[in-house]
Amino acid sequence: MTSLRSLSLSSSLDFPNNSAIFGSTLKLGENELTILRLSTNSSKINPVLRLKASRISLELTKEAGNIKENMSEDTLNGRDPFCTMKQRFLTFKKEKYLGNIEHYQNLAETQSPKFTVIACADSRVCPSNILGFQPGEAFTVRNVANLVPPFETGPSETKAALEFSVNALEVENILVVGHSRCGGIRALMSMEDVEEEDSRSFIKSWVIFGKNARVSTKSVASNLHLDQQCRHCEKESINHSLMNLLTYPWIKERVAKGTLSLHGGYYNFVDGTFEKWTLDYNHNVEDGHTCSVKSREFWS
Repeated sequence: MTSLRSLSLSSSLDFPNNSAIFGSTLKLGENELTILRLSTNSSKINPVLRLKASRISLELTKEAGNIKENMSEDTLNGRDPFCTMKQRFLTFKKEKYLGNIEHYQNLAETQSPKFTVIACADSRVCPSNILGFQPGEAFTVRNVANLVPPFETGPSETKAALEFSVNALEVENILVVGHSRCGGIRALMSMEDVEEEDSRSFIKSWVIFGKNARVSTKSVASNLHLDQQCRHCEKESINHSLMNLLTYPWIKERVAKGTLSLHGGYYNFVDGTFEKWTLDYNHNVEDGHTCSVKSREFWS
């Protein structure tokens, strides 16, 4: 055992019953503009109505030209980042959504994930990407430094997510995922006073929840360089978050019954490795006491 610590066009024109509106598409690079045109029997159109419709068509054509003129070169050349995003979505829809439509229709009705994942908001750490979670498999919470506040503190998005996923979705596993070079942990380790919150900084007011991990790190690695201290605290904070999970009565109850397991994970994107371990809960352990871990694995 190892110790844990969405141009709507509105018009006042009343079109005859046999009138129909069709869309004419003008393609501008990767962007499309839709121009409305009136299609009907011209011999039955009132001259005034025809004139008004013609004016609308001219105005829309002029507006389309202005839009094209005002579009940035990047957009017209397909370098707008949303163009890439659009293509990624369409690829997803074609290859995955439509290719597995029954699965996605079932997900539209209900979800029953096996995991709740608490991971960092860092752009380099996407649980679905690095761990291969598919839609419906993991209820994911992301915050700065992947912290779990103790139950006794005020409300937060992380707490709401835990309450819903555990009590409503009845997940069977909670996985807290930390990572290398975490900016939130570095902010925590760089603070001069962790006993008082800094109301001027949302970051400091948040990462202070990891102060116990900071204290533990300072006690054993105070002589090391800040980078090394941060590396140690990145893992230590995961263990403290696991212990904080046990302060939630409905989590502790399920862990004690064996219907919920708590796990830690550490992703090192510098060398592309992942460590995983599981909390070994002892029914006799009281809050604040040290627990142990089991099933520690190193994936490389």
